[in-house]
Amino acid sequence: MSVASVESDLDNLTLTVIADFDAPVEAVWELWADPQKLGLWWGPPNYSTTFEPYEMSVGAEMAHVFAGPNGEAEHGVWRIEAVDPPRSLELSDADVDDDGKPNDDFALTGIAMELSETDGGTRMTVRSMFFSRDGMEAMAEGFAEGLRLSLSRMDALLAEPASSAS
Repeated sequence: MSVASVESDLDNLTLTVIADFDAPVEAVWELWADPQKLGLWWGPPNYSTTFEPYEMSVGAEMAHVFAGPNGEAEHGVWRIEAVDPPRSLELSDADVDDDGKPNDDFALTGIAMELSETDGGTRMTVRSMFFSRDGMEAMAEGFAEGLRLSLSRMDALLAEPASSAS
C-alpha cells in the first residue's frame, strides 16, 4: 500500500495523509483530473463514483454519487477552491441530502492535495480540514480509514498499462 503516514491534529482540526507512488506526478494528477479515473478510486471499496458536471476550475461545483454494489448511494458535492495542474488542488467536500443540502456540520471538510516529485515517483499529501472539533472527533477515524482505502485503490490504477487505464 502506498500510504506512508496518517497524522491527526485535533488542535488544528486537520488530518494529513501522505502517500508515495512509483509513478510520475502527471500520472498521479491524471487520477484526479480525469473524471472516469477519479470515479474508480474516490470512495469506498466496491463502490464507483460519478461526478456531474465535472469541471476542474476554481468555483466549479460538482455533485458526486457513491454507488454501492447493492444499489445504495451516498451523495456529496465538491466545490473547487484552487487548482494548479499538475501540482495541487483545494476543494470543499460535503455530504448532502436528497435536496443537495449539507447533512450537518460534521459532514463538511476542506481538502488540500499536493503532489511533489520524489526519487523515481510522486509523494501526495492530502490534508483534510474540519470545521469543528466535534465534527473532527465524530468523523476522523472513519474518514482516515476511508481515505486510506481510497488512496490504496490508486496503486492498482497506476499499475495498469496506459492503454487500459484510460
